[in-house]
Amino acid sequence: MLEVLDGGWLTTIQDLGRPGYERYGIPVSGAMDFFALRVANGLVGNPPGAAGLEITLVGPVLAATAPCLVAVTGADLTFRVDGREMPMWMSVFVRRGSVISFGGRRRGCRAYLAVAGGIEVPPVLGSRSTYLPGRFGGWEGRALRAGDRLPIGPVSGHLPERAGRRFPPHRLPAYSDCPTVRAVPGPQDDHFPPEGLETFFGAEYRVSPTSDRMGYRLEGPPVARRRAEIISDGVPPGAVQVPPDGQPIVMMADHQTTGGYPKIATVITADRPLLAQCVPGESRIRFAAVDIAEAQRRYRETMEMLERSWE
Repeated sequence: MLEVLDGGWLTTIQDLGRPGYERYGIPVSGAMDFFALRVANGLVGNPPGAAGLEITLVGPVLAATAPCLVAVTGADLTFRVDGREMPMWMSVFVRRGSVISFGGRRRGCRAYLAVAGGIEVPPVLGSRSTYLPGRFGGWEGRALRAGDRLPIGPVSGHLPERAGRRFPPHRLPAYSDCPTVRAVPGPQDDHFPPEGLETFFGAEYRVSPTSDRMGYRLEGPPVARRRAEIISDGVPPGAVQVPPDGQPIVMMADHQTTGGYPKIATVITADRPLLAQCVPGESRIRFAAVDIAEAQRRYRETMEMLERSWE
């Protein structure tokens, strides 16, 4: 097991989510940065969707009750084992009794820790992801805290021999405090006048301090609209809603399944990891318009690249 000595600021168990239940009002949830979690799992030999830890801004302190193989990806929160800094994006052998900790944030927002065997909490609706608003999944539906003991699945082979596997640096996402993310206009871009679209795709927006796993509220030039609201319809991940105040909201992992604000654009799947690493209250973002064919091409490239990394 991994014993939690300190839960950090917000550490939850996440996998790749629970698709298929949106019609019941249940979000997919899962890792905000799916790329980082998939890589962490690959480094320790897990399936891509194995459950790991999503660590936000301030990391936890964990004690290994048995030898284990771990990897940390995503944000650089100064990953340490027994006080010694360890490399990220690489599998690391941890001895029994060792302490995993994080020394402080250098860049990014969310780190991901995978352990060989995966974290084997009971699945809820086919997923081990924590959905905080619903208080289910993960560890008792909440963030981790001191005293929690996380069960790890069985592993085979000699763990020390599997340490040192690295993810190629040239294949890392272009994480940034000021990313430009690509978005497909619509599905309700016709609800906005030309000047509204020009503002949205031309301005820089600050990620509001009130942002969370449900949505990123943006602060910047208001987007003009033709119509105030629409009949509620489905809301996909990455959708950008524009409420009456004209300040866009990007739907993130725990977003609601339906909504009545018009959606000016939808961030492409391949660029959602860039958003996940934006820090509320600090990061700024811009949007670039692309068509559906480009969005699909970028997604295929991302998934093919991930698969090639383990060949």
